[in-house]
Formats: sequence, structure tokens, C-alpha cells
Amino acid sequence: MNLALMLHVLGVVVWVGGMFFAYLALRPVAASVLEPPQRLTLWVGVFGKFFPWVWLSVALILATGLHMLMKIGGAAAPLYALAMLVLGVIMMLIFVHVFFAPYKRLRRAVGQQDWKAGGAALGQIRMLIGINLSLGLLTIAVMFLGREFAGF
Repeated sequence: MNLALMLHVLGVVVWVGGMFFAYLALRPVAASVLEPPQRLTLWVGVFGKFFPWVWLSVALILATGLHMLMKIGGAAAPLYALAMLVLGVIMMLIFVHVFFAPYKRLRRAVGQQDWKAGGAALGQIRMLIGINLSLGLLTIAVMFLGREFAGF
């Protein structure tokens, strides 16, 4: 279980840490110093490098999370573990939506130099990443608080 836990945490660190950096460090700077063509082109490049890591993280988190959940009792697992599963699946669904809808629109808009459509797509991505970042931080808190109260 230690290997599964390590891979699980590494996946979380990559995904949630990447969202934290992108949302709270890169986004404000890019918005303040770059014009829309450069900013939108930057984000297509950033997401193009980050999203493959998110896919890998999602696969690791889901596989290791389900493995650990089954080891501690499946549906009879502690409530905090089931809450983590629900929050994680919601996050994964949001990411899948981001990848296949607004990110696809952003790439298309940048390719066509349609900066208005690109800005709209990026705005939607920003909102959804903000939600996912909040859910990710909440999930981490649920894990620590749940383990504390469950006596682990």
C-alpha cells in the first residue's frame, strides 16, 4: 500500500500543484504583461505541456485510490475516503470537460487568430480550473481531517 500511496500523492502533487501555480502565479502575470495574442498562445503552449501530465496524474490517482479504497474496505471504507473518491471523480470529470471543450476551442481560436473566441474559451478554462483547484485543496483537507477524526 505504501507504493500506491506514494504514486497517489505524486499524482495529486503534480495536478493540484500545477493548477495552483498556473492559477495563482502564471495567470496574473501573463494577464498583466501580455497582449491577448501572446497570452492566448502562451496558454495553448502551457496547457499542451501540462495536460499530458494531468492525464497521467488522473490515471494514477484513480487507479491507486481505488486500490487503496478496496484494501480498507470498499464501500465500508471510512467516510472521508469515500468523500475523497467523490470529490476526485468530480475533479476528473471537470478536467475531461476542460480538455475536450474549452481547451479544444482555445486551440482552434488561437490557430485561427480569433482572439475574442480564444479569450472566451480561456475565461471558461480559468473558471473551471479555479473550481478544480478549490476541490483539490478541499480533498486534501478532507483526507487530513478525516484521518485525524477517524484515528488513523
